[in-house]
Amino acid sequence: MNRVVTFGEIMLRLATPGYLRFSQAKEFTATFGGGEANVAVSLANYGIPVDFVTRVPDNDIARACLMELQKHGVGTSRVLRGGERLGIYFLETGAVARASKVIYDRSRSSIAEIEPGMVDWQEVFAGASWFHWTGITPALSRGAADACLEAIRAARAAGLTVSCDLNYRKNLWKYGEKAPDVMPALVEGCDVILGNEEDAEMVFGIKPEGFDATATGGEVRAAAFESVCRQLMTRFPAAKKVIITLRGSINANHNTWGGVLYDGQRLHESARYDITHIVDRVGGGDSFMGGLIYGLLTYAGDDLKALNFAVAASCLKHTIYGDFNLVTVDEVEKLMKGDASGRVSR
Repeated sequence: MNRVVTFGEIMLRLATPGYLRFSQAKEFTATFGGGEANVAVSLANYGIPVDFVTRVPDNDIARACLMELQKHGVGTSRVLRGGERLGIYFLETGAVARASKVIYDRSRSSIAEIEPGMVDWQEVFAGASWFHWTGITPALSRGAADACLEAIRAARAAGLTVSCDLNYRKNLWKYGEKAPDVMPALVEGCDVILGNEEDAEMVFGIKPEGFDATATGGEVRAAAFESVCRQLMTRFPAAKKVIITLRGSINANHNTWGGVLYDGQRLHESARYDITHIVDRVGGGDSFMGGLIYGLLTYAGDDLKALNFAVAASCLKHTIYGDFNLVTVDEVEKLMKGDASGRVSR
């Protein structure tokens, strides 16, 4: 059985109830989430052995966080203890024309103070076949970026497939270095690259022809992104697959959703979903990545099926509150077959 390792930060999520604004909220709903942890939970739900590597403080909040991951079947035995605090993010869920808003409180978090040499990557990767990271981790600090690069090099030396989600977050790059200066050295070690139109442009200056993300009207032309995939593969020749998620934003509650996968020869285009009543879109990209890794491991040689699994899994995530995508393989494959009725299962 393939074992996957993910590496990054998990945070305490404090969200306003319903659609309340921060200024209206008298209480917050507490859950946990973070890009690489979200991917790990998806994979565990699909029956893939997965370990999450991070660094957390030795306190009750961190222990509650690890217990939540363990409840979903994610391995936490390689988590480091140290530092003073778990990062926090505050979420205000948008509605219709009002966008959602995130405020980070993760400065000096335990993983932001990680350094190369703290993790025994050779031991972590023993028996593993896949390593996943995101662009969020190197945005936290120079130490986190260096530790991530150390992990990528160790994974490649051990023969693992390495994947990344570019995940550009402008509000995180605050330690004196910019994404375009740091990310190339990390991405050049990747076999599978996931991103969207903003990630490719903001990190590498690569953008699709004739596309404006703010004026899609819900319609996104998949063919417009083939040039993005080709440019990324040219810049990063180790990459075997480049995937772009396609989100058409009609409003905060209504999006269209799909994706394309380029294998160096052919552009595969997924089924497209019309998500009319979004419950929670946070973690949508992570649920896509979790579905994609599962699909590439399970449907070996069928990239289109893997892509369609990722898109269907992520479509379902938009109906689930919290960062984690709590769905099964059967539920995803049912949607892939066209059953979007939502009828009661008895």
